[in-house]
Amino acid sequence: MKRLVSIGVSYRRTVQFQQLQYFVAVAETRHFTRAADLVHVAQPSLSQQIKALERELGADLFLRARGNITLTDAGEALLPLARRILADADTARHEVQELAQLHSGRVRLGATPSLCTGLLPDVLRAFHDRYPGIRLLIEEGGSHDLVRELARGALDLALVVLPLPTPSPALTTVELLREDLVVVSSPEAPAPGGGGSRRTVRVADLEGERLVMFRHGYDLRELTVAACRAEGFEPDFTVEGGEMDAVLGFVRAGLGVAVVPRMVAARSGSGLRVTPLAPPGLERTIALAHRSDVAPPRAARELQRMLLER
Repeated sequence: MKRLVSIGVSYRRTVQFQQLQYFVAVAETRHFTRAADLVHVAQPSLSQQIKALERELGADLFLRARGNITLTDAGEALLPLARRILADADTARHEVQELAQLHSGRVRLGATPSLCTGLLPDVLRAFHDRYPGIRLLIEEGGSHDLVRELARGALDLALVVLPLPTPSPALTTVELLREDLVVVSSPEAPAPGGGGSRRTVRVADLEGERLVMFRHGYDLRELTVAACRAEGFEPDFTVEGGEMDAVLGFVRAGLGVAVVPRMVAARSGSGLRVTPLAPPGLERTIALAHRSDVAPPRAARELQRMLLER
């Protein structure tokens, strides 16, 4: 794969694929020598190819000052496009190399941490049992981060929470499930809302409760805070900034209560009191997303099928 079509309709000349590799390496290291080491080429050859790329595009891509390499506006514009082209080429290479019966290959799946804890373990075990030669590469993150990684070609599929923070026609989403949220607390602490352990609790009953809260950018944080404000109060955080495992640990230790997905509470084991939310309660919609312009690799399509049929 030595050449690819020109970037931008206004350019009739072609840009070498290798030149984009060198450009991205320099952009990420901000150093020509380190970039040359990264792509295993002599530094003078790399510099010549970067200059050739700049001539082809008719613009400087880097500002070169002694000991300081920065991107120009043209370089900033090219970088996400170049990364996407390289990622797509990498995906195509892996797709071609997969054996006919899915004996080898990889799937790059993104998911929010709560889904990694609640939904994925059983599905990934079934997938691995059926296709033991497929490598599973999992990236945890918030829906906003996962959407960005999908768009730049770093993921094949992603499990995200709807609605997306920044809806994009470049992504295709398929609703997977709707999941209730519940309140978890330490059995040694008073039940949320002051009632018994078997009763439901309203969102309004969380006023005055000490909440263990997820970090900023976490879908569950935004949903819980919005629900509290809709009831006319600001939630009171005793601990905030954790991932799912940390939040559950803090709750077990009696630091406060937390609102989590029902599946997570069911898989969390002993040491937690689980209290349902009274109707209408709270729920979230989980969707499976992939890029609209590129079909996921074959192994990813098989995992997609298993997720949709679960």
